[in-house]
Amino acid sequence: MSKKISTIGVLTSGGDAPGMNAAIRSVVRTAISKGIKVMGVRKGYNGLINGDIFEMNTKSVSDTIQRGGTILQTARCAQFMTEDGQRRAAEMCRVFGMEGLVVIGGDGSLQGAEKLSKLGINTIGIPGTIDLDIACTDYTIGFDTAVNTAMEAINKIRDTSTSHERCSIVEVMGRHSGYIALWSAISNGAEMVLIPEKERPSDEEIVKEILESKKKGKKHFLIIAAEGVGGSEQLAKKIEELTGIETRASILGHLQRGGSPSALDRLHASMMGAIAVELLCEGKSNRVIAYRDGKYVDFDINEALQMKKTINEKMYEVSKILSL
Repeated sequence: MSKKISTIGVLTSGGDAPGMNAAIRSVVRTAISKGIKVMGVRKGYNGLINGDIFEMNTKSVSDTIQRGGTILQTARCAQFMTEDGQRRAAEMCRVFGMEGLVVIGGDGSLQGAEKLSKLGINTIGIPGTIDLDIACTDYTIGFDTAVNTAMEAINKIRDTSTSHERCSIVEVMGRHSGYIALWSAISNGAEMVLIPEKERPSDEEIVKEILESKKKGKKHFLIIAAEGVGGSEQLAKKIEELTGIETRASILGHLQRGGSPSALDRLHASMMGAIAVELLCEGKSNRVIAYRDGKYVDFDINEALQMKKTINEKMYEVSKILSL
């Protein structure tokens, strides 16, 4: 039987994602319901190293479930990338009596949790990233809200694009993952999607497809590009130069990170937060929670980080069929 824990910590790290506050809230309230004290760590691993830590209570997370961003804030921390920084972070956990730590963030944040686990700190990771790029899970907190934000913005761009018979290139977030772009392309009826996982067509091939669509009577042409593909503004200039069709590039950027989280993000975040506390109470460490095949499960962080995320080939195929 595992030793009963009395104090745990919670932090958010890396890029913020809608739903992180719902996860924090769930960790705090689940822990308190079990008689466990919760310490909030401000500004991720940076705050952990520097002792920017405070005790949280149920009031600390009141009226937060609907808020975007993270009430604990987040920051990059070059010092934590070093062995000395990791040792200092682990020691700070002990200084504040934290027998377990819940880390909410993407793959870099999970790598940090794994490092702390090796130094004797029980860690549980919750996948919080809008990119849906963690291979062990079918869902990451923030993705649904980000896609819906992108969809609504693209709807507006498409309206004016149709009015002016323009070609529009909309760049969405995703340096290494094309899931926001792919979902947005299908949801918005785009004629083309450019993602890092697939070879980019040449400028000439793109222009040819635009001209063929125009011959079929199309009044606009919408291209969704993941930021990892890059060159959206240059492509827009090239298309306009070769076709004479007015072409605009719109880069949505960090607009997609903000906003009140969707019901789906709030639900998954709340469930994962509660499960994280339960795992710590069971004495488990170096685990990441995942939502897979309709169930909440957990994986060893090392195993999870070694998995490779691939694009959904069927979804990509359908996106091409529906663009005809």
